[in-house]
Amino acid sequence: MFLFDIEGIKEDIKSFEVEMSEPNFWEDSQRAQLILQKDKILKETLQEFEDIQKSLEDIQIMIELCQEENDITLEKDIEKSIENLISRLDEMKTKTLLSGEYDKNNAILSIHAGSGGLDAQDWAKMLLRMYDRWAEKKGYKFSMLDLQADPEAGIKSATVLVEGINAYGYLKGEKGVHRIVRISPFDSSGKRHTSFASVDVIPELDDDISIDINPNDLKIDTYRASGAGGQHVNKTESAIRITHIPTGIVVQCQNQRSQHANKETAMKMLMAKLIELKQLENKEKIEDLQGEYTQITWGSQIRSYVFHPYTLVKDHRTNAEIGNIQSVMDGNIDLFINEYLKHMSK
Repeated sequence: MFLFDIEGIKEDIKSFEVEMSEPNFWEDSQRAQLILQKDKILKETLQEFEDIQKSLEDIQIMIELCQEENDITLEKDIEKSIENLISRLDEMKTKTLLSGEYDKNNAILSIHAGSGGLDAQDWAKMLLRMYDRWAEKKGYKFSMLDLQADPEAGIKSATVLVEGINAYGYLKGEKGVHRIVRISPFDSSGKRHTSFASVDVIPELDDDISIDINPNDLKIDTYRASGAGGQHVNKTESAIRITHIPTGIVVQCQNQRSQHANKETAMKMLMAKLIELKQLENKEKIEDLQGEYTQITWGSQIRSYVFHPYTLVKDHRTNAEIGNIQSVMDGNIDLFINEYLKHMSK
């Protein structure tokens, strides 16, 4: 059984409530927002713990009634309640693994079609839908930041913001190459094709996090933003593409209200990638980073989605697998997320 410092959580909530009641609480709006977010997380954790505790007490009462009255009809209800309790305990246990510096943050998720032509572009679009459905089930907000659609089929790339507590913590393990094997809908001969798409995930940084980036290291391009499917093109060049010349990192954003907002979002994306790269390479300063940003490499797929000649989704890092591939494409990917978090905690 895993342990929580429940008394410590209660004390922290009391401390936050005292601070939030101060007349000058909103003078520092950034700190105020941070306190509100932390308070919300702690209260949700405490409520979840108390709900599980109440469910355990209810099960104990049901067992006593079943024994006293020798009523076997209660056994199925007890078994169902125990299964539900175990599931909730597993879910709460998984949350304890989200202890990374940015795990609580929103996530910025990017999908890029790889080798495979129209099949790969269609596959990228299928993955985008899968994550959209997953976010919906989690109660997370799913907002498009950049979309490069193809008029013939699918998407070349997409970048979305997933907003919700622990969004990055859950999605960080999705980073890598995703492989699909299926009968191609674009091949009239009905042959089986293998296609690839890459997924990148970075945390959305808090506004109080900033790093020094040399303006001379940036190449900033503007272009006309296109709507979904290329149905609409803005008359002004409001979309932004930023290239960090020393590392080759490219970020772009087109779906904010203005060029200034697009640039601000793109810069936050760039900072998150540079911080991630700095940590990976154990560099002290951003200016020490050189060379191409090649964190996601082809030929190193993390997961395979097989539609033919059988149906199976398998994660190659944890060996977790599901035969119901349609369920996975409808956003039921928590098994893979949870198994990855457990795998990384060992």
